[in-house]
Amino acid sequence: MRISDNELNKVVQQGGIPLVLEGDQFQSSPRESDGDLIENLVRNVVGLPADPVRETRVAELREQIARGEYKPTGDEIADAMVRRTIADRIRP
Repeated sequence: MRISDNELNKVVQQGGIPLVLEGDQFQSSPRESDGDLIENLVRNVVGLPADPVRETRVAELREQIARGEYKPTGDEIADAMVRRTIADRIRP
């Protein structure tokens, strides 16, 4: 699962995790360890309702695959692999 900036911002705005925006990066509150922060972030993102834009995009990609028209570039595949690896490492 990829945690997008949009999903992170929704969780922060809903008060799901104590983060403070400093410059262009989020910082955890001093009372929360990094492990707790990641655990809380994942739990809150998983609890978000489905994103209709993402659901539409997934449906479009499934149709392209079924028609044999989905031809990702090597860069797109590499990017997806890196994002998947990062997401797998932060999952509990």
